[in-house]
Amino acid sequence: MPTRIAFEFETPGGTSPGSPGGTQVGRHTTSLTYERRGSGAPLLLLHGIGHQWQAWEPVLDILAAERDVIAVDLPGFGASEGLPQGCAYDLTTVTPVLAAFCTAIGVERPHVAGNSLGGLLALRLGHEKAVRSVTALSPAGFWTESERRYAFGTLRAMRGAALSLPVPLIDRLSRTPAGRAVLTSTIYARPGRRSPEAVVAETHALREATGFHQTLAAGRTVLFRDDIPSLPVTIAWGTRDRLLLRRQGVRAKQAIPGARLVRLPGCGHVPMNDDPALVARVILDGSSTD
Repeated sequence: MPTRIAFEFETPGGTSPGSPGGTQVGRHTTSLTYERRGSGAPLLLLHGIGHQWQAWEPVLDILAAERDVIAVDLPGFGASEGLPQGCAYDLTTVTPVLAAFCTAIGVERPHVAGNSLGGLLALRLGHEKAVRSVTALSPAGFWTESERRYAFGTLRAMRGAALSLPVPLIDRLSRTPAGRAVLTSTIYARPGRRSPEAVVAETHALREATGFHQTLAAGRTVLFRDDIPSLPVTIAWGTRDRLLLRRQGVRAKQAIPGARLVRLPGCGHVPMNDDPALVARVILDGSSTD
């Protein structure tokens, strides 16, 4: 069963690139919801914008056979509360939130794997030396301006569609492979594999994501161009990613020359559902350095 924990975090102040305003310097209190399974080296899992920890469900049990897996709802998504008033949803704020969360649950420098927004946050945690290794699946932040505009426009359209669809229609669409494709084909290459219950739940999560617009606003000029020379880094990209095109993986490799760049054949932007065995193996290999 998911757990919610309240904790304090400290923000350094200032403004991250893309943030419409800085966060007040000092200590704040928030709470996050997370699912924890398995045993072994700790592995933190970070989902993408508009999603929730259940995005990792297809690979959770595989990973939990070898790792102490902590899948968390990011601030303002899933069952986690939004950030306190006055806190921007930028890297400068969310990174210390995640570091403080790990401390609150008794985990020191976990391995981390993230998808999309979660991949960007994972790389930032790696740059801050707050984790042991990083596995980033289609991470944000390696786009050109036109690619960013396309991705953000697509995300806004997905959010708008989720908000406009009547709940009974979402339920009906989820019952057929074609309907699940209507709801989720932007992020999954094989949407028919997602269960009806999961599709309904993540469509509702997108509708109810209180941190959606603030997170997009904070990402308008974010570019990740920092090397992470002292940690094992794996960057993986689905060959059928329709949101963040796979050529961005080449830029990620150029920014982080020591990273292992992995191709995920037949996978979309959220690859955990499309090929659970492959994605789990990539994460386990990437987090095997102890």
